[in-house]
Amino acid sequence: MQGIRSILKIVAVVGVGMSSYGASFKVGFSQRDITPTESVPMWGYAQENRPDFMSDGILDPLHAKAIVIGVSDTKLALVGLDLGRAPTQAVTKRVQRAVRERAGVDHILLVASHTHHGPVLELTDLEGEGKGKYDAALRYVNALEGHLVDAIVEAASSARDARVGWGKADCLLNRNRHSSIAPVPVDTDLVVIRFEDLDGKPIATLVNYAAHPTVHPPQNRRFTAEFPGVMMREVERVTGAPCVFLQGAAGDLQCEMNDDLWGKEDFIEPIGKALARHVVDVTETIHTEIPLRPSIVGKTSAFEVSTRIDLSDPNIRAGFGAAYFPEIVAAFANNAFDEAGRLRPQMSTVLLNDKIFFVGVSGEFFCNHAIRLKARARVPVTVFAGYCNEHHFYFPTIEAAAEGGYGADPASAWVEVGTGERMMDQALEDLYEFQGKSGG
Repeated sequence: MQGIRSILKIVAVVGVGMSSYGASFKVGFSQRDITPTESVPMWGYAQENRPDFMSDGILDPLHAKAIVIGVSDTKLALVGLDLGRAPTQAVTKRVQRAVRERAGVDHILLVASHTHHGPVLELTDLEGEGKGKYDAALRYVNALEGHLVDAIVEAASSARDARVGWGKADCLLNRNRHSSIAPVPVDTDLVVIRFEDLDGKPIATLVNYAAHPTVHPPQNRRFTAEFPGVMMREVERVTGAPCVFLQGAAGDLQCEMNDDLWGKEDFIEPIGKALARHVVDVTETIHTEIPLRPSIVGKTSAFEVSTRIDLSDPNIRAGFGAAYFPEIVAAFANNAFDEAGRLRPQMSTVLLNDKIFFVGVSGEFFCNHAIRLKARARVPVTVFAGYCNEHHFYFPTIEAAAEGGYGADPASAWVEVGTGERMMDQALEDLYEFQGKSGG
């Protein structure tokens, strides 16, 4: 393990917000089908698990589901995506710019469920990065960008006066797949937030839970929203409310299942329906109310960190190219790193109504990051959203990096050791700043 170096640097911050008694609190919802209509490369598994990586049909549709919350002129978009990763930074920036211009949306969290049966998003319209060989994938990403903008704009335009309530439960459907050192951390928090209009008609249900959607056999090449898709459909059937899933800090968490049957049986139905039952149980305990003092305040920060891997090394690049395919490695290497070879992970922090703290991070954070932040935040609800607004692979804790293994070693965890901890410290500083307690 490389030595820990305190070189994490915030290189960009954007933030706006407001809070006032008597301000309007509005919520809208919209969704779009984002299932590829052509065969494209699939995301999520190396060739040892999926030798043929081109898609071969659809098991169930993929969706982008947007909740837009407005307080007077300030708006927050929470977008759940049935994708393996969030869109690239270039796409995310264009979406942000478009919805700000067309709908006045200030804060955006594009959160992937992390299904390993979604389409590749990294390829670009350049030779060696996808052009000419995977043009269908490029067409898909162009269409996806439009779908995301349209869903957010429509959700914003449909927003109406609303009430909000939340509930939490200890949900034992996941387990730590990385550590063998007791006590083994597991974030079992299930957070459910319900939005409804002033007449009690449901607008949307937001679900936050952490577990890898890798329970569909990897060799199958049909698109699926995996167990989160089953959960959302079941919750919608029972409650009549659209359901949106935001994946948590699932870097080291998998679903509780029989490992001997992994890849041999499909577990998305039983796990998805089991999670849905927990969500419905929590929903029935939720009391919604009109916020007395509605507010949205937040910021998006970009960080500059060194890396534990050198993708400019032709041998390393060839190794990744053999494990996946050369074009995706070239596209990532040429677009995710800056000229100095550093990564720029993203973090969005938003405090809603002084009670619900959203933290969106651009990678697969190990669960202890979320567990510790929740304990330190001391707000009624913390929604930790991984796989948000880009993807920078795994963010192990310092002790997980010391233990080693998949998700913690340099081959899969590219950011310098300690990056996740320092980002969580910044999230806490953001929260205290939003609360007027920063002490600065």
